[in-house]
Amino acid sequence: MNRTELFIRERRYLLNVSEHTVRWYTCALKWLPSESPAQDELKDVVMAMRQKGLKESGCNAAIRAINAYLHWSSGTERKCGAGCCHPRIQPLKEPQIVLPTFSEEQVKRLIAWKPKARDFYERRLHLLILTLFDLGSRISEALGLRVSDINLDDLLATLNGKGRKQRIVPFSFVLRRALHRFIHDFGLKAGNLIFGNREGVQMSRVVALRQVKALCKRLGFEAPCRTLHSFRHLFAVNYLRRGGSLFHLQKTLGHTSLEMCRRYANLVTTDLQAVHERVTLLRAF
Repeated sequence: MNRTELFIRERRYLLNVSEHTVRWYTCALKWLPSESPAQDELKDVVMAMRQKGLKESGCNAAIRAINAYLHWSSGTERKCGAGCCHPRIQPLKEPQIVLPTFSEEQVKRLIAWKPKARDFYERRLHLLILTLFDLGSRISEALGLRVSDINLDDLLATLNGKGRKQRIVPFSFVLRRALHRFIHDFGLKAGNLIFGNREGVQMSRVVALRQVKALCKRLGFEAPCRTLHSFRHLFAVNYLRRGGSLFHLQKTLGHTSLEMCRRYANLVTTDLQAVHERVTLLRAF
């Protein structure tokens, strides 16, 4: 067994990382030319990524996994930091792009859409859209919800997030009503997936994306890029816009640090315009 395989094995069985993380390590470490690359070879790794067409964010995702392996390979027990002497790759500077989201009118159309009462798949799609708008969850967290994860009495949902970390988030009376009707109308039991198919198989991210995009077209508009993440981004921006605190947003979204949430604090241009109209010096003269 080579060192990269041993690293992944330790992560799987000693640190109990998820299978998704295992696949991430496996794919990222394939970029390495050897088990113990020199610093100069790591520059070639980054250039190879760029030549293959990876964007800065994609490169940085692989770089984080590679640096974790290089630190582990050095044999040190302390956390990787300024005192480490092992080879490592500096992350690339990523462009700060404002992610487009659904407009207010588009949100109204999606929420107001009336699926056919007896159409299981239309009802499921509408419920998924309401869930993403209301919980601010990752798509993987929403698709993994089971009936037993929903507390209809206290309006709380248990989400299984990254790193197998659970968190409990509140939801609205509107979503409660939609959840109750769906669960009741289609006879879902405690162990059933809410967004499973008729056979109980979990709805895939690809199917969710395809159906949401198709519905947007039916309603007369194009879905924004990174469609499924746009629900989460819009939730965060709207949360801050309406007076929610950055700390509570962090807990709701399941981020480990406030730094991740600060990215959502870059509110849309219209918010900046409204503030500017109140503070501009030109209004005083």
